Amino acid sequence: MTHLKAIEAPIFQTIAQAAEIKQFPCYVIGGYVRDYFLNRDQKKDIDIVAVGSGIELAEQVSALLPKKPKIQVFKTYGTAMLRHLDIELEFVGARKESYSAESRNPIVSIGTLEDDQLRRDFTINALAISLNSKDFGSLLDPFDGLSDLEKKIIRTPLDPDITFSDDPLRMMRAIRFASQLGFEIELKTLQSIQDNASRIKIITTERIVNELNKILMSEKPSIGFKLLEQTGLLALILPELIALKGVDEIEGERHKDNFYHTLEVVDNIAPHTENVWLRWAALLHDIGKAPTKKFDPKIGWTFHGHEYVGSKMVFRLFNRLKMPLHETVNFVQKMVMMSSRPIAIVGEVTDSAVRRLVFDAGDDLEDLMTLCDADITTKNPNKFKKYRQNFQAVRQKIVEVEERDQVRNFQPPITGELIMEVFNIGPSREIGILKEAIKEAILEGEIPNEYTACYEFLLKEASKIGLKPQL
Repeated sequence: MTHLKAIEAPIFQTIAQAAEIKQFPCYVIGGYVRDYFLNRDQKKDIDIVAVGSGIELAEQVSALLPKKPKIQVFKTYGTAMLRHLDIELEFVGARKESYSAESRNPIVSIGTLEDDQLRRDFTINALAISLNSKDFGSLLDPFDGLSDLEKKIIRTPLDPDITFSDDPLRMMRAIRFASQLGFEIELKTLQSIQDNASRIKIITTERIVNELNKILMSEKPSIGFKLLEQTGLLALILPELIALKGVDEIEGERHKDNFYHTLEVVDNIAPHTENVWLRWAALLHDIGKAPTKKFDPKIGWTFHGHEYVGSKMVFRLFNRLKMPLHETVNFVQKMVMMSSRPIAIVGEVTDSAVRRLVFDAGDDLEDLMTLCDADITTKNPNKFKKYRQNFQAVRQKIVEVEERDQVRNFQPPITGELIMEVFNIGPSREIGILKEAIKEAILEGEIPNEYTACYEFLLKEASKIGLKPQL
């Protein structure tokens, strides 16, 4: 069977020529081949396996290319990489792998193409196309991966217990591919993930987070997170989400299952943003509800302060998983902290409430509104319509207030330096009090955000705390 269209790019002719010179049989393998048969956008990173030295083959390919691109060599793994135009090529020698129970780093030895295909994680990633003159373009599919692609099934070439015990990250990859491709994990493979879930503990958090990000960035992230929950992996990685699962009932009063609500919110937001950190905010926006959940006989279930508690939990979670801190965690914390604010002002959409919302959200206002819009998950059509109308009213009021008052990221015209100069004082608590009073007066609409009005207000407020201008 030939599949010449999959390897029409001129670079494959160059690789074939290099392989002929080196007398190394070589093949395109992995994601590029899989995506070709799925009619997905062709990957810009292509894996080439050589039955011989991958490093030597890369050097020969570079020598044949016009600009002789620089080669990155990773001798420990026997691999080499080079960039040609917008394509990244990785060359590796065909190999066998064996593992110890304590590590996912394999013991590597030279092998055949069949050995190399056998070490691959899933049958759909073990497909190879020949770049050799005698059978250029032929598909080598020893594990019936093409059939699994057609059936939309994820299955391991080896016994899945061996595959996942050897490299537990493959459990996350199976779920990620299911989420990205909309595939089902074959039952024996799925059961094996559940049986081997605890092995994920030997994987670095950086690698786990990389897979979580890819699941979050899939078209329907809930597919992946439901599988993570079902297999027990989520309880080990993000127990804060598992704590949201379930519905309690007291005196006939129930609350919604906040775990499945969260997954709905993530699915809702996915079509509207490619910002992975906003998707993280959607995933974590309610994590404070588990520790704040209480039953009040008068009003039912409450989650008072869950936004504040959740924002604190976000920092601890990011820190535990060694995720990016500084601006990234600050953004997610801010979104979680403010996630109820736009809805909270629905009842009385006053100018001052909107000014405060716009000021506090700053440049993140649109992201916050996108998150809050996704948070509307009611299945009652009348309620859904009402919530949407109310939310649109808030949006319209934001536009009006923004155009008139321009309070987003505003800086009051009275600075601390000016206050020190006017009253001939040094840095002190009084400066902070006066600046805060001016800001509050502007946000409340007591004074416009202009110099003269703010200066007159400053003098009045200063007199209340015994300060007189010295100019």
